[in-house]
Amino acid sequence: MDRLSLNAEERLLLGKKVSRLRKDGILPGHVFGKGLETEHVSVNTKDFLHTFTQVGETGLIDLKIGSEKIRPVLVREVSHNPITGKPMHVDFYQVNLSQKVKVSVPLVLVGDEPELVKNSEAIVLQTLNEVEVEALPTDLVEKIEVDITNLKNIDDSINIGQLKFDREKLSVGVEEDAIVVKLAPAVSAEMEELLEEQAAETAEAAAEATEEGTKEGEIQAEGKEASVEGEAKDQADTSEVKSEVTDEDTSEVKREG
Repeated sequence: MDRLSLNAEERLLLGKKVSRLRKDGILPGHVFGKGLETEHVSVNTKDFLHTFTQVGETGLIDLKIGSEKIRPVLVREVSHNPITGKPMHVDFYQVNLSQKVKVSVPLVLVGDEPELVKNSEAIVLQTLNEVEVEALPTDLVEKIEVDITNLKNIDDSINIGQLKFDREKLSVGVEEDAIVVKLAPAVSAEMEELLEEQAAETAEAAAEATEEGTKEGEIQAEGKEASVEGEAKDQADTSEVKSEVTDEDTSEVKREG
């Protein structure tokens, strides 16, 4: 597939002022790369989404900033509004076509659903959803397919070494025996109910332990308060006794005088 192109403009508005751009359908962004100064840019939001839908984070884009020459870039990150889900900012990574880069490539399950899964006796458990690969920018792939057709029995699995991709162009960042997907026993309704009961009992026991700890703390606090009151009373009684003794001594001295 030919590389898609995207037009951009140098962005002068910075900070909180960029909200004006978003209201006008413009997406703020940055362009950065190895040994390059970060540049502030903006792109048409609709044009960007149309392009990004096709290339994802592993496809090259020819980015043209104003009248400058075209730059090969990857979409490194897109920030979204947590409430509306709309894109708020995009980071483009400018690549050197002669130097390898590292990106995360999704592992996509394909093929026929195993019979055990159809019969509700097993589930397909995917333990790796993506893998980091290193390759030249022009050799990057959108995805790596994982064919699950041959998974027949419980504990059957597929590892990285069994996946089909061009190992001369792509090197992966995990061991060849790393499990990608396996057939695991399906949880029966009875087992699911038992697990829920155990979880409820654990939660109840934790609540009781918390309550006991609270009561014990209250008792200790009451005991400490009573102890403080007792000490205060003892001190008061001692003071009274001392006062009485002093008064008696004073009276005796006066009589002797």
